[in-house]
Amino acid sequence: MLTPADIIERLAPVYGMPVLQPSGDPIAELVLTILSQNTSDTNSGRAFIHLMRRFPSWQAIAEAPVEEVEAAIAPGGLARQKAPRIQAALRAIVDHAGSWNLDFLRTLPLEDARAWLRALPGVGPKTAACVLLFSLGRPALPVDTHVERVARRLGLIPQNATAERAHTLLEALVPPWDYYPFHMLLIKHGRRTCSARRPACELCPLIECPARQVPAAPAPGPVP
Repeated sequence: MLTPADIIERLAPVYGMPVLQPSGDPIAELVLTILSQNTSDTNSGRAFIHLMRRFPSWQAIAEAPVEEVEAAIAPGGLARQKAPRIQAALRAIVDHAGSWNLDFLRTLPLEDARAWLRALPGVGPKTAACVLLFSLGRPALPVDTHVERVARRLGLIPQNATAERAHTLLEALVPPWDYYPFHMLLIKHGRRTCSARRPACELCPLIECPARQVPAAPAPGPVP
């Protein structure tokens, strides 16, 4: 079986080696991650920009009529579902932290920081890991649909593993210093090559993949 180091070594020349640059803003990362659910990065980014332009603060978003938040994030899709999730998470942040400052997550023991985020409404393992990794540079491995699919095909996690179990298994398998490149490279590979319906196995550099499907070469014809 390919190791995480093997996978990174094979995929980095194809997609480029990702370099982590933490944003330093946990709340923005949380909101952006909610907006990214079931949509493209382009659409979620556009919705986030509209939201920031429409409201002057997180407090204003939390207290606004939900219809106004829906209108602001409409470019991202599923606004009726995402607007109340965003507002509920923002209100819970103030209730739990007493302010909009989440700097304490930088120094809180990792599992305590993860548990604090998971206690927010609508925050699952992937969203919590995104906040920890992308905003604070802390060692957490987000497992989205692309990462999960590619990892299953490679045999890194069982086919019947739940999303929660997939996070636990992959975080134990991948070295913490490789969480970011592993996550980003598997996403790019899942989008561009190892797609859900028609994976381009013939183009894949991970030739040891147990799910690899390459059409057999035609049988040679008679020698003239």
